[in-house]
Amino acid sequence: MGAARYAAGERVFAAEDIVNDGGMPGLAEDAVIAPAGTCGMVVQSGHAELDPSQTVYLVRFENGPEGALGDPVGVLPEELSQHWPAR
Repeated sequence: MGAARYAAGERVFAAEDIVNDGGMPGLAEDAVIAPAGTCGMVVQSGHAELDPSQTVYLVRFENGPEGALGDPVGVLPEELSQHWPAR
């Protein structure tokens, strides 16, 4: 498994729109889960079942004006950043 870039509890940002690939029940496929720049927290890291060399992070992204965290979402490393989004 590749080395984890982010540890549980770290703040991250969506580097691009995070969309449902069909794995999140209750959301339309291709629905935007977290727009680019959304702040989230890493919950856990692991690897893709079909490709053990591919790191996957479970991230809970903010999903409301109060900053409440949504359900965990599986995200690839290249979809995340630790830099504040440019405004």
